Amino acid sequence: MSQTIRKVAVIGSGVMGSGIAAHLANAGMPCLLLDIVPNQLTTEERDKGLTLSDSAVRNRLAALAITALTKTRPSPLYDSRFASLITPGNLEDHLEQLKEVDWIIEAVVESLPVKSELLAKIENAWRPGTIVSSNTSGISINQMVRGRSDGFQRYFLGIHFFNPPRYMKLVEIIPGNKTDSGIVRAMASFCERTLGKGVVIAKDTPNFIANRIGTYGLLVALLEMEKKGYSVDEVDAVTGPVMGRPKSATLRTLDVVGIDTFAHVAQNVYEKVLDESEKAVFRVPEYIRDMISQGWTGQKSGQGFYKKVVTEKGKKILALDLGSMTYQPRQSIQSPALTAAKKAGGSAAKIKVLVNGDDRYAHLAWDVTKQVLLYAAEKMGEISDSIVKIDRAMKWGFNWEMGPFEIWDAIGLQASVARMEKEGCAVPSWVKAWIAAGHDSFYKQEEGQSYSFSQTAVRDSPARTREITQKTFRNQRYELIKRGREPISLPSLKRQNKVVLSNSEASLIDIGDGVACLLFHSPNNAIGDDIIGMIEKSREEVRKNFKGLVIAGEGKHFCVGANLLQLLSYALDKDWSAIERMIETFQGTLMRLKYFEKPVVAAPYQMTLGGGVEVCLATDQVNAAAETYAGLVETGVGLIPAGGGCKEMALRAAEYVEDCPQADLQPFVTKAFEMIGTAKVSTSAHEARAIGWMRKTDRIVINRDDLIHEAKRTVLFFDAPGYRPPRTEKIRVVGEDGKALLLLAADHMHRSGYASDYDRVIASKLAHILSGGNVPAGSRVTEQHLLDLEKEAFLSLCGEAKTMERIQHMLLKRRPLRN
Repeated sequence: MSQTIRKVAVIGSGVMGSGIAAHLANAGMPCLLLDIVPNQLTTEERDKGLTLSDSAVRNRLAALAITALTKTRPSPLYDSRFASLITPGNLEDHLEQLKEVDWIIEAVVESLPVKSELLAKIENAWRPGTIVSSNTSGISINQMVRGRSDGFQRYFLGIHFFNPPRYMKLVEIIPGNKTDSGIVRAMASFCERTLGKGVVIAKDTPNFIANRIGTYGLLVALLEMEKKGYSVDEVDAVTGPVMGRPKSATLRTLDVVGIDTFAHVAQNVYEKVLDESEKAVFRVPEYIRDMISQGWTGQKSGQGFYKKVVTEKGKKILALDLGSMTYQPRQSIQSPALTAAKKAGGSAAKIKVLVNGDDRYAHLAWDVTKQVLLYAAEKMGEISDSIVKIDRAMKWGFNWEMGPFEIWDAIGLQASVARMEKEGCAVPSWVKAWIAAGHDSFYKQEEGQSYSFSQTAVRDSPARTREITQKTFRNQRYELIKRGREPISLPSLKRQNKVVLSNSEASLIDIGDGVACLLFHSPNNAIGDDIIGMIEKSREEVRKNFKGLVIAGEGKHFCVGANLLQLLSYALDKDWSAIERMIETFQGTLMRLKYFEKPVVAAPYQMTLGGGVEVCLATDQVNAAAETYAGLVETGVGLIPAGGGCKEMALRAAEYVEDCPQADLQPFVTKAFEMIGTAKVSTSAHEARAIGWMRKTDRIVINRDDLIHEAKRTVLFFDAPGYRPPRTEKIRVVGEDGKALLLLAADHMHRSGYASDYDRVIASKLAHILSGGNVPAGSRVTEQHLLDLEKEAFLSLCGEAKTMERIQHMLLKRRPLRN
């Protein structure tokens, strides 16, 4: 079934409803945001002489929500201007406008009666063929639409966004008993392609997949803490990154989510499940209820498991002591098992080392992990028939590095099951049958392809209250994991021996159709000698054997900039010639890349800083992930961009006025000066384009999974008509007169307290470069002239003690020093 969605209505302007509307606007989708009509005037409305019949009052809730979107940080919007795509309204005056939309999203309070009543109203205004969905986090989809017509139910389904909708990848789609399968496929495709989400199809069971397992895991940690006397700091030290979980771990996560919200989610499962042992876990602990009754609900109330206080020495974070229910100073948690795990490489190795340790914290990690793994296995066939879906749901919805079945493989399936049984745990029969068949993993790699465990579920008795009382399985096997619509998997290509060239920091991979991909894979993808060397080698290889080149990254970030440790070492040794060679090599490499005879497309994502931006500036086009945080941030470590970043920004400023010789170049140069001087980092690719780190012609890809595929398509697009590299041209600069204006702006920031004395020193060197140096206004200079100015400034700053302090602080503290 083909469904074209051009306009959407969201009903409910709370945090989730407005957040969903914001992300629809991010995707360029006009949206109607509706809420109830207020029954009282505010003081401000009375002062304005408004009445309850005025539209400004009747639309107030939705209008205030839209305004809040532009002020919330981190922003739900890629660009605050996108809020204009959202139109406020109310359920009494604008319900008939639902006939004008293609998708209606219900996002009101988590109450079955409230949702059912609203859906009845929606059906009265519903245009047949319009898709209707609920954003419920766990209420039965089928129960919501009891009493609705078969035609309505055919177009109704659950589409569960995770909070915040912009940033969380997971969307769970939950079909009802009568939902048309074509609608499910259409909405899965729309959420992936248009909204950039990772979609998992879930069954209509309490809390679906991610919240079912994730909430269970959080409760297990709470129970272990209560039962064995672990402190708040101890639990979070163990259940965070060292276990492949987010930095917020367990208790900080609950503070962020809201302890009352968490309790509501847990209660939903408690009320629906039949198994008494499962109910016991989902029973909210008494101390959690006490915290809620006292208003200690987490971040939104100012205190939960943690509390921020202001002391004479500044702000301080305290942790709750459950014994006394008082807040105490934080503890530093150390142990042999934690230390060994932190030293292990990668999440799989970390968790394996940790759960096999032999101290108090290793035991906590094992006790939590084994219960989550067993629970995920028990729920197979009930919440989902696919371990891949369960693993993806936990990675995309709870930001785990690995899903439960991937964790099981990492710690050793056979060995861990033997340990569980020795400790008296009941292991699901299907897991034991899989092991008995000679398997020691749920996933395998074979001939460059990825396979996962699969089986056919057989229900021996009917479902009761959304629960399967007995389950058996047959036809256990490995099944090829389909990659969906995205045809490029770099790990798979590596396994298929498609690597053409490789060193410790980068690889050149054949991605098909005559296109190569240069993949950065150094730690944090920092630019070192091997990346620069691989750029040069890749250029030669592509010249001979390929149509063009894609530049991409492997890991969390595209590129965090230069290798500061290497630079610091040279500077401390006063090896100025080594630094000069490093600058000249990087500048020369990027200049040759810019004028290369084959098309080059960069595919940045997440943090793209310093030298990472300079690499992108040297390419023909940037195809950036929407979540790209780009900036020339060198001033934060006491330096200036010296890989062509200043030169390219001066060039782009000149391009803005090239067709209008009488136009004033100064404002464009001043903007570049401010952006580089303040180390401005964009909050999205859209903002990067507005700032100038990207051109208007550069593309933005909303689904990062599509990034390399789209970059490859762009290379082929450039190649098809016969590619011609850019021509070298001289750059018009503002000269000494323009530099004086830039320094005047820097002096103003200094006097206002926004810039330190040393910031002013750096600003003077940056102004010298961007203005073109000591030349008359309107002069035209070569790119090499500006590159030489970059090199001169960079070298001089490397000799400054305050620059060394900034670099050392960044390496040690991971944040800039303002000295």
